[in-house]
Amino acid sequence: MSWTTGKTLAAALAMGGVAITGAADAQLKAIKTQTNISAAERKQGDEAHPQLLEEFGGAYSGPQASYVNRIGQNIAVQSGLSRSPSDFTVTLLNSPVNNAFAIPGGYVYVTRQLMALMNDEAELAGVLGHEVGHVAAQHSKKRQSAATRHTILGVLGAVLGGAIGDNGGLLGGLGGLLQNNSMKVAQLATLGFSRSQELQADQLGVQYLRSAGYDPLALSTMLASLAAQTSLDARLAGGDARSLPEWASTHPDPASRVRNAQTLARRVGGSGGNRNADAFFASVDGVLYGDDPAQGVVEGRDFLHPDLRLRFTVPSGYGMQNGSTAVSISGNGGQAQFTTGAYSGDMNAYIAAAFKAVAGNTAISPGAIQRTTVNGIPASYSTARVNSQSGQVDVTVFAYEFSRSSAFHFVTLTKAGGGGAFNSMFGSVRRLSTAEAAAIKPRRIDVVTVGRGDTVASLARRMAYSDYQAERFQVLNRMTASTRLTPGQRVKIVVYASR
Repeated sequence: MSWTTGKTLAAALAMGGVAITGAADAQLKAIKTQTNISAAERKQGDEAHPQLLEEFGGAYSGPQASYVNRIGQNIAVQSGLSRSPSDFTVTLLNSPVNNAFAIPGGYVYVTRQLMALMNDEAELAGVLGHEVGHVAAQHSKKRQSAATRHTILGVLGAVLGGAIGDNGGLLGGLGGLLQNNSMKVAQLATLGFSRSQELQADQLGVQYLRSAGYDPLALSTMLASLAAQTSLDARLAGGDARSLPEWASTHPDPASRVRNAQTLARRVGGSGGNRNADAFFASVDGVLYGDDPAQGVVEGRDFLHPDLRLRFTVPSGYGMQNGSTAVSISGNGGQAQFTTGAYSGDMNAYIAAAFKAVAGNTAISPGAIQRTTVNGIPASYSTARVNSQSGQVDVTVFAYEFSRSSAFHFVTLTKAGGGGAFNSMFGSVRRLSTAEAAAIKPRRIDVVTVGRGDTVASLARRMAYSDYQAERFQVLNRMTASTRLTPGQRVKIVVYASR
């Protein structure tokens, strides 16, 4: 493949590379960018794409999807990777996590949740351009190659196998072992970028905005919204039991990057391009917000799944992350996943399969299977003690038979003897009644027109939440409590939708 290296800003813009001057010189200088998509990368992307769709809840359907694809293809061709928009597949993901990423081969992704945080088309283009920039600069090539080799519990199995083989400290890595695979794939696709790489992707994203005719300040305003969302989620963490936005954790320090992105925008020509807010609002109107009930919902410390008719509660101080095929639970006492598997009525075989999925090719020896009943549901459990370089750890499988053909289970990982940390969670699993299941409704974005007398406070009261209504509304619309609204202005609120 060929490369270009910018020597000055003007030359960089003309040649496809990027260089900047002034205070940021020490960090960014010239950026080498790839100028084609190789056959090997195309094959890699083609193989990874179905897996990514599965792990992130699938592609979001509807007019929003085609809109995102069109905007993403337009910004992606600015990278020089290809002149043909059709060489890029831009997917809106049905995920409640704030995230965006791209992989080699022309595949670009953004979640509906992150889209909902945006306030115009230029911000959408800026985020997608940033992610394409990572690929053009080859930041994520090795990371995505590793990502495609993992399955949901294979992540834990690989690390656990290494620990048993005395190749590394399992306990030192408790923070990431049992994340659901949607989080893990995203992290392998984007986590680990250095600050320099993040600034390079910002610079490329700003350049792409300018060359596509958008306001180059759009990336900085999106980063400002992300910083505000990160701050709000930190306040909500105790009540909503969520981690920080994924795009915040994989793209660190958004607050300081706002200033840098503003500087970058000035250096490529300042403001003055298109924002296309009206087109964006027309598209984002009605988009699903938060959890999709078809995948279950997180409400505080409770997980509820209306279609599977089940619920459970995590211990105080533990957080949950809901994925398309598993729920991950994490806290100081250990980590866990709640998921399912093929079940034919043989619980012994089911538990053995769960342990095998955890251990991969490593042989572990679980203890005898114990039987019990949890809220009227037949349950079975077993624990395997494993020696690791950092000491002994316990892996427990706690399974529930919901019917002769349906079972679910937790896999927990704790320090040896620490399995009691999850006893309350094991005992909290119960069936949902018909009425309880029917009461679970999705939330969606509703774009409304500001009327006379409307204020930030009055519109915030229409948000479909019982807490932090004003703060949620302000972050969603990049406003403050003192923002003065203008009649005719369009804003976003979150409302309940019929299922």
